[in-house]
Amino acid sequence: MNFRTGTTSFLWLALVLFVLLTIAFLLPVTPQDYWWYLRLGRDILASAAVPRVDTFTFTQVGAAVDYQSWGAAVLFWLAYRLGGLTLTVLLRGLLLAASYSLVWLTARRAGAGRWASNLILLAGVLASSNNWAMRPQLFAYPLFTLALYLLYRWQAGDRKAVYWLPLLSLLWVNLHGSFVMLVLLVGPPLIFPLLSEKREGNSGEFHPLFVRWLKDRKEIILALAGILLTTLVNPRGLGTWSYIFNSLTAPSSQIFSIEWSPPVNSGWQMNIFFLWLLGSPLLAALSPRKLSSLEWIWFLGFGFLALWGERYVIWFVFLMIVLTARLLSDWEKKYLSEKPADLPMLNLTLGLVFLILPLAVLPGLREKWWAHSPPATENTPIAAAQWLADHPDLPGPLWSEIGFSSYLEFALPERPTWIDTRFELFPVEQWQEYREIAFARYNWSDLLDTTGARLLVVSIQAQADLASALRSAPTWCQLYQDNVAVIYQRCGGQR
Repeated sequence: MNFRTGTTSFLWLALVLFVLLTIAFLLPVTPQDYWWYLRLGRDILASAAVPRVDTFTFTQVGAAVDYQSWGAAVLFWLAYRLGGLTLTVLLRGLLLAASYSLVWLTARRAGAGRWASNLILLAGVLASSNNWAMRPQLFAYPLFTLALYLLYRWQAGDRKAVYWLPLLSLLWVNLHGSFVMLVLLVGPPLIFPLLSEKREGNSGEFHPLFVRWLKDRKEIILALAGILLTTLVNPRGLGTWSYIFNSLTAPSSQIFSIEWSPPVNSGWQMNIFFLWLLGSPLLAALSPRKLSSLEWIWFLGFGFLALWGERYVIWFVFLMIVLTARLLSDWEKKYLSEKPADLPMLNLTLGLVFLILPLAVLPGLREKWWAHSPPATENTPIAAAQWLADHPDLPGPLWSEIGFSSYLEFALPERPTWIDTRFELFPVEQWQEYREIAFARYNWSDLLDTTGARLLVVSIQAQADLASALRSAPTWCQLYQDNVAVIYQRCGGQR
């Protein structure tokens, strides 16, 4: 790729990244996990240790807890302390831009043309944008896509490219529990070429074939060994693998967390994803370019994960961008020949402009020129938490909506919550009670009595039925309300 055609490719990539960054900067920070990760990062730096027991709730205080994503929590807290939500949202945009740019680069290096790689990248950006919540998984995305890039480099003949993979593993295992995705990427190149070679020879030549396989796969064998060893370099050591097992089998997560459930075709992002998924086998059958056995194994393996749980969809989309762009490459060469750019400096300048423009919609900046700009946060009880902080004499304990709990644990650490979004920490029975109360089922009042709560912070958006039921409940008195939250106190000291 020479300078002239390279600037044209850069311009088209910048257009896609313009869309990506604009979405990433406009997406509100929702409470869920983000705020309690800030609390965790702050606590880790204050104590110089990763907590081993729960201190956020009064129901599970002292219970053993694993914080696999401790490194991401520290980085989130540092970003927030240095630049508030402006720097935090900027960090999200940069991590996503790096991730999708690496996917684009992988597709291009694998033979995909300019049009196919950029159009499919745009489809991937749109299809997976519902997986961009402010969570530690953001730090894992560029590590996954960089690993994919290095593996394609290895397949293309750069045998030492995979020696970088253990370093990625070392970072990944301390940032997020999805580090097992690296093992799933690296495992198939180790196994499936051997099966292919064995079929090509006769049974009496297995030993020479094995020796040849060992020689050809030396770098990937060493890389995988390094990956497995570096997964032990974390505060829990070998215990990090038991954390993965517990996360995959925890009943509370499997039953109550939406992200562990199979994806459904709801919303425009999932419409794109399912249409793409269903069309991929037909595209592979018709395309002059054929996928390798390794790419088919990746497709089937990560496709299975994507259909097993919604949280795995984005990993599959990263892979699908590369595979789909490759399948379209021969048609693009035949019908859309590359033409050198006439104005390379203009292309470069416009590309840089497209990358800079989204900065104007960052929270903290957009308010200066956009009179009715969207809020930086969504369904977050900031004002209610401040009101509670101004009234420390109100007796607890406190019961709140789980997303609210995340923010309250950060903003009001002196008021432990009853439950929060760490699904695996709480038993199934407690989650069942929470749902009965949150949706104001027939026995909600009796169950609320058993919690011992004397203060309630209810979400108007997520718990409309409970908010309505409390208005006519004689044992609860309203103390505060805004457009996000309503606070109730048990009346007259009743229990």
